Amino acid sequence: MKTPKQLERYFKGTANHRRIEILLLLSKNDGLTLEKIAEILDCNMKTISGHTQRLVHAGLLNKQYQGRAVVHYLSPYGKKFIEFIDTF
Repeated sequence: MKTPKQLERYFKGTANHRRIEILLLLSKNDGLTLEKIAEILDCNMKTISGHTQRLVHAGLLNKQYQGRAVVHYLSPYGKKFIEFIDTF
């Protein structure tokens, strides 16, 4: 069982509609670059970068460097959060 403080980190990490959009997008298309996420969501890359950083910090996304590109994946907790969103 997670502590209330740990749960707070996950909930605060998703406390934005763009972050929820990113999680939902990656649940359907795991392994997207920052550029591709920004393109699909029709957003500024700097904006998406900030949101993905917060999701990584919250433990909901993992990132992997592939040359100059950064590829994002749902973490195991990110997948659990998607299950929570689906049941909500």
